[in-house]
Amino acid sequence: MSALNPAYQHLYELAAQVGIALRTRGCALATAESCTGGWIAKEITDISGSSGWFDRGFVTYSNAAKTDLLGVRAATIARYGAVSTEVVTEMAAGALERSRADLVIAVSGIAGPEGGTPDKPVGTVYLAWALRDGPVQTEIRHFPGNRDEVRLEAVAAALQGVLDVFARQ
Repeated sequence: MSALNPAYQHLYELAAQVGIALRTRGCALATAESCTGGWIAKEITDISGSSGWFDRGFVTYSNAAKTDLLGVRAATIARYGAVSTEVVTEMAAGALERSRADLVIAVSGIAGPEGGTPDKPVGTVYLAWALRDGPVQTEIRHFPGNRDEVRLEAVAAALQGVLDVFARQ
């Protein structure tokens, strides 16, 4: 189905580039996803041979899942909100601790149409990338559009971020 829609084809191409970058470096990837609901892992596993460089994906949509599966502190969620730099940083750290991955992606956002606030409107997405034994890099993005468009752009940004992490090394 990816070949039929240009937006989905773009995601497939990004995932393929991520696979090449990881395979070339002998690295494995894990994902910790909230608002994308496993879409990043889906794009990655659409690539034949991804089992050689994709370790696992955590879909932690609820706050309890973030705490139970990734060790995000309830106090962090209470203080900063599930959609925050602090939470995606803890999600990334938890995914590294609970996987064999060398690099992780963490994403939490407000895809809408409900849930936005004046401080964090619909389309607000926090992303984090962390290399094992390296710093966590975070980014906040604001994507326009409906729920599907926000989520699609978040997936694209997450995959592109992997390539950017390697480009900075």
